Amino acid sequence: MNPSSPLSRRRFLSTAAWAAGSLAVPNLVPSSVLGADGQTAPSNTITLGCIGVGGMGTYNMKSFAGHAGCRVVAVCDVMQARRESAKEIVDATYGDHGCAMITDWRDLLARQDIDAVMIATPDHWHSLMATAAAQAGKDLYCEKPMGVSLQDGQAIRDAVRKHKRVFQAGTWQRSDRNFRFACELACNGYLGKIHTVEVATDGTKFTAGYKGPRNPQPAPPVPPGFDWIMWQGPAQQHPYHPARHSSDWFMISDYSRGWTVNWGVHHLDIALWGCPELGTEPFEIESRVTWRNEGFTDTVYEWDATYTYANGLKLVFKDQKKLPTGCRFIGDKGWVRVDRQWAGHPGLVASEDSLLEIKLRPDDLRLSHSRHHVVTFLECVRSRQDPVSDVDATHKASYLGLLTEVAGRMEQKLQWDPTNEQFIGNDEANQRLRRKMHNGWKL
Repeated sequence: MNPSSPLSRRRFLSTAAWAAGSLAVPNLVPSSVLGADGQTAPSNTITLGCIGVGGMGTYNMKSFAGHAGCRVVAVCDVMQARRESAKEIVDATYGDHGCAMITDWRDLLARQDIDAVMIATPDHWHSLMATAAAQAGKDLYCEKPMGVSLQDGQAIRDAVRKHKRVFQAGTWQRSDRNFRFACELACNGYLGKIHTVEVATDGTKFTAGYKGPRNPQPAPPVPPGFDWIMWQGPAQQHPYHPARHSSDWFMISDYSRGWTVNWGVHHLDIALWGCPELGTEPFEIESRVTWRNEGFTDTVYEWDATYTYANGLKLVFKDQKKLPTGCRFIGDKGWVRVDRQWAGHPGLVASEDSLLEIKLRPDDLRLSHSRHHVVTFLECVRSRQDPVSDVDATHKASYLGLLTEVAGRMEQKLQWDPTNEQFIGNDEANQRLRRKMHNGWKL
């Protein structure tokens, strides 16, 4: 079977048989199933399948399972141990044994009883799974970024819009009050005219866990219960090594474009939220980068990029060695910087403390108010409205970080056309935005 076929006839028929068989089994139905005791009746419950239940996937799965009106009915992962652990968590949450374990994500998408999916796989899988999910009529909560190429994001965006699906990315900073308020200060002129936006993110403090040769001999054996071929999917096939699917995968170009994209997307997304013209106007980009070379890692290590717009606006994007992490909006009347808050690190600072005490006027622009990222997604599944981290915003935030890498590799200034989403007059640079899929997989 062609691996790129998301929903085969065999899978559809086997799923239909499973559904028919389940209807033939007599069950005692508790009153809560019918909506008694203040619980949500099944007809109003959003059923969810989880694809990828590692660290982030399990965190998301628990968030969904903990909300009334949503029920996790299936978990999917190529690692048996993760499938079993996820099922145990879900079943313990609901007090039954109803959560199905699925190895192949296409089988999960073929189930007609699933309304939405949560995707938290490595980046190289996002576009194939998300486009197939949209085609199958599922709404999507998908981890960032959109993928490992420009066309990955374009394909997801186009599929979501074509099939009229609800899409929420895991860029949860849009559901945080500090990030929203900083963007509202920038959008409503409280900082004056914005002339510079600075973005910095982690990167250099993360190093490869494995620092040995790239072709160790002999290659370690694949652990029992792990489908290594499927984990690699559309990426180039390599002999198994645990470092490739550990946290090092974030820094291996077969599976991710590195920290400028995978983590840069968070703060670049906030830059676009507070200063939308960064994503709508043409610009010139110049970037200087260094590269990782420990173990299997080969993505950007340090970076220093400047995006310059015709009206003088600048977006400055650097690693955390060169700027404080977060996003800073700088205007001719003041500035505000926002970041995640932790012990000893304020999440929101400004040139004047008075800026942080501002009460928005009734006629000011109010950005989407999301009180909880998962809850907002569930609400939008019911209302059919775009969530706060919609597919268009996530696509732009994903490719902005990718441009830093390409410009750094080209070692020259490049001109970006946001309307046609391409570099102007540079075929080689445009080719570097793309990524060939392998092993028979295709969008």
